[in-house]
Amino acid sequence: MKRIILSFLSLLLCFTAIQAQIKSPDAFLGYPLGTKFTSHHQVLAYFKYLAAADNNIRLINYGRSYENRELLVAVVSSKENMANLDQIRKNNLSLSKAEGGLVNINKQPAILWLSYNVHGNEASSTETAMKMLYSLAEGVNRQTKDWLKNTVVVIDPCLNPDGRERYINYYNAVAGVNPDANPMAREHTEPWPGGRSNHYYFDLNRDWAWQSQIETQQRLLLYHQWMPEVHIDFHEQSYNEPYYFAPAAEPMHQDITAFQREFQVIAGKNNAKYFDKNGWQYFTKERFDLLYPSYGDTYPLYNGAIGMTYEQGGIGAGLVVITANGDSLTLSDRIYHHLTTGLATLETVSDNSYKLVAEFKKYFTQAVAYPSGIYKTYVVKADNVSRMKKMTALLTKNNIKYAFGGDKTVTGFNFATKKTVLFRVGRNDMVINLKQPASVLANVLFEPQTVVTDSNTYDITAWALPYAYGLNAYGCKELLTGEFPDMEPRKDSTIVLTKPYGWVLSWDAVEDAQVLIALHRANIKVRIAEQAFTIGGKIHPAGSLLIYRSENERVNKMIETDIVMLSKKLKKPFIPISGSYVEKGKDFGSSVYPLLPVPKVAMVAGTDISSQSAGEVWHFFDRELNYPLNIISEQAIGSLNLATTNVLILPDGSYMRRNMEKLEDWINLGGKVILMEDAISSVAGIKPFDIKKKEQPVNTEKEVFSRSYREKDRDNSADAIPGAIYRVTLDKSHPFAIGLGDTYYTLKTDEKIYEPLQKGWNVGVLKQDAYVTGIAGKNVQDKLSQGMLFGVQPAGKGNVVYLSGDLLFRSFWESGKQLFVNTIFLVF
Repeated sequence: MKRIILSFLSLLLCFTAIQAQIKSPDAFLGYPLGTKFTSHHQVLAYFKYLAAADNNIRLINYGRSYENRELLVAVVSSKENMANLDQIRKNNLSLSKAEGGLVNINKQPAILWLSYNVHGNEASSTETAMKMLYSLAEGVNRQTKDWLKNTVVVIDPCLNPDGRERYINYYNAVAGVNPDANPMAREHTEPWPGGRSNHYYFDLNRDWAWQSQIETQQRLLLYHQWMPEVHIDFHEQSYNEPYYFAPAAEPMHQDITAFQREFQVIAGKNNAKYFDKNGWQYFTKERFDLLYPSYGDTYPLYNGAIGMTYEQGGIGAGLVVITANGDSLTLSDRIYHHLTTGLATLETVSDNSYKLVAEFKKYFTQAVAYPSGIYKTYVVKADNVSRMKKMTALLTKNNIKYAFGGDKTVTGFNFATKKTVLFRVGRNDMVINLKQPASVLANVLFEPQTVVTDSNTYDITAWALPYAYGLNAYGCKELLTGEFPDMEPRKDSTIVLTKPYGWVLSWDAVEDAQVLIALHRANIKVRIAEQAFTIGGKIHPAGSLLIYRSENERVNKMIETDIVMLSKKLKKPFIPISGSYVEKGKDFGSSVYPLLPVPKVAMVAGTDISSQSAGEVWHFFDRELNYPLNIISEQAIGSLNLATTNVLILPDGSYMRRNMEKLEDWINLGGKVILMEDAISSVAGIKPFDIKKKEQPVNTEKEVFSRSYREKDRDNSADAIPGAIYRVTLDKSHPFAIGLGDTYYTLKTDEKIYEPLQKGWNVGVLKQDAYVTGIAGKNVQDKLSQGMLFGVQPAGKGNVVYLSGDLLFRSFWESGKQLFVNTIFLVF
């Protein structure tokens, strides 16, 4: 795309009386913006320089990235607004809580939040952030000065500094004196894992609601202190694409209001006006929809704002690239385009500031008075205390109110059976009454069936929290209130025995893996009960952990003291047992209580492997388990040694056949390999892997001419599965299923299903009518029936674990984490 300089100045308008003491980005950096990539510390240095030079710019530090890079925003407005900034923020917050009855909205400016560079290799937007803040500085631009009278602008220059630095460091390392515009040049192709994601390879633009990553957690704390009326998320797409801005494509969630839709059109038309003047190409109403709740446009929408995504062509473009149409696209071009939409949006927000604030107030007033959705209350049963606490933590981070208990019998839609039934609200059951300011977001996160108007979606179409957390729930059409602010603490009766035979521990939470880890680190031998048993009148289910005093005393005479200390430190009851004899079940000398080996875990990472899948495993081990994970290359598979590695994880991806063939001897000697998603395909037909994909008969009667040419860019809805929830029937007698029972809800994003294992255990299968919710076309639903998703195959002294599904999906699928820790620590 050839730069059209003269028209661009029409948006910047006439620069007036530029104050000599305020340097432009070019003057400060020592090079023209767009001629090289600016490092993160230089960007922050320029922001700090402008804030020191201009009293109308205030910086707020909101945290650090995983790699310890500073995260901050700049707040800029008129002199009058900046003098009253804290009150403006408090007034806005009052409106978002439906408590702003005394706020004079005629004098309340709208808050516009601009987010840049959530994807690290979409690098033009951080460069734009410097130009944007400079354009709003005092005395630089007369018209922006007028716009700021009605608007407070919050600018986050880089949401993902770790990913951005990974990208620009690679680019700078391979680029020559002059950039190579040939798209085949290596500077246009990043090595694995690329700069898109953060330190743990998470996509931060899909983490807004879940807040699994430290950058998101800290940013959302600040966001909820401001609650802007408008939020813009600046992105890049393929460099062969023109610019995209709102209005968005269908599907749009039904809870998005008429005004939120209308304002997208208003903003889009103003953006289009400037692009048309310059002859720049753009598109709207395509590809980028408003459904999945964890994006930088949808999350603000479900929090009362106008959320919009702006996409500039540019991923992989470097400083300049020749596009498919033979034109050149430079970094300077990309900066100008993003600056244009940023300033045009500021103009639109300023011109409509009163309407934006009035509608913002109305949004939350109606949220409290008339909650959206079919159901007005959601009740979540306290089936698992650990996962319930994690759900409460998530709701708290999202400002969603809840209470507990009620001791009443009511009617509600059962998420598990999908039928309306009578049920009783227990003391520790969570009650989410939607008559609250966050009712829209709460409804979106809980609704059992999201209405989807178009199957051609950009992301998953099902995410209901009760399924993701493995907790039974009900949707009630009446408004219920909980009676208690917190769950009732568990009362554990203290049993004291002198010289007990041993101790019993429950295993029903991910945190129990941390208890087992602590025991192993203390060199304490631990056994697992493969069958239930009864002792002292108490039933202990299969999966309970056992510690025998005598076998541990051989190496540790202080075992009793150590157990008492660990129980206090870990806040975990260790129930003493008096002898080996049990009332029901097998006595403790039986072989059904085998020792659990200490897992020595490695994971393969690198080219052709999903960085998202590898990152989910890495993050889980590093941040949740605090357990060592040896990350190796695929080429190292042939050198595995049981003395250092007895568990090997192969994340979703493609692996070379010759490397998979090297696993047989290691497995037969006692190794365990865990194959995740497409890694299963890489072992088909190789010993000792006994796995076969289930193939469907070809439908010869299928309509061949079912699609018209105008639908060529759309998915065939019959074959679509962008992300749907299926009910998996578990073999609850197997250690794999401990903590979940006989049902697990999986998120399926493909149609892969496997024939039952002939040798081994089919521990997770899809039966007929396993579909629960989300988009899954007819052909897909026909395939996903009567087959295996999860299996464990013994081979020699070792095991192969097949996981056809992402158990750690974006780190918010909490019930999947239970299955994953089971495969690591219990399945041997």
